[in-house]
Amino acid sequence: MPTPLEIIRKKRAEAINRIISKGYLSSKRVYVGMATCEIAAGSIEVMEVFQEAIRSGLSDVYLSQKGCAGRCNLEPTVEVVEEGKIPLKYGLVTKEKAKEIIERHLKKGEVIKEWLIK
Repeated sequence: MPTPLEIIRKKRAEAINRIISKGYLSSKRVYVGMATCEIAAGSIEVMEVFQEAIRSGLSDVYLSQKGCAGRCNLEPTVEVVEEGKIPLKYGLVTKEKAKEIIERHLKKGEVIKEWLIK
């Protein structure tokens, strides 16, 4: 029978593994707008592009959804937050733009200025 200390160590290790596997410690965070209006504008397809990239090996990126940003005319939106940098929000993101954001911004560090919401 395990000792109480062994049980605690095991639970701690499991919790740390969960935190790491979900990407909570990633240096890059991507938030896709998933409010009802953004879904109507196509954000589910945009989210799927980011999910597939992560499944295919895009690392050090935490992906989540966010609520209404109040910018319906610019939806779908994607916010990229990088450690030590000002958060950036892309507007009118399509599946094709999402792929470019992954390749250019997340992989190469190139901000696509013409797509930013100012």
